[in-house]
Amino acid sequence: MDKTIPAKPIPQPNALSAPYWEGARQGKLLLQQCAACDKTRHYPQTLCSRCYSTEVRWIEASKRGTVHSWTISHHAFHAAFADEIPYALVTVDLEEGVRAMGRYRGTLPLKLGMTVRLRFENDAQGTPGLVVEPA
Repeated sequence: MDKTIPAKPIPQPNALSAPYWEGARQGKLLLQQCAACDKTRHYPQTLCSRCYSTEVRWIEASKRGTVHSWTISHHAFHAAFADEIPYALVTVDLEEGVRAMGRYRGTLPLKLGMTVRLRFENDAQGTPGLVVEPA
């Protein structure tokens, strides 16, 4: 029986998300900010949820925040991740006022409100993914 593990899914950047992924390849967490009302948003979106403007600029995030929530994954959502379970996915309230999610790289237990930092880590295919670490 062939037990070939498939490759991990690779993000397919489009016109909306391309600046985010280019920043990720450079180790920068880029967030959209409305050029009309300054509301910061994440993930990339076409319209501002406050003023409905389509005008946008990209800002570099501090990559600092606090733990909002987390989950421990015991089931691989894709066969390519089966050898990595269990792992923790953490939702972080960034200093910029938005939330981001990443894989936790630290010792347990996690605590709500815990200070963390984010960074990008490339997988074996060279695809950057967000990682959360204790600050």
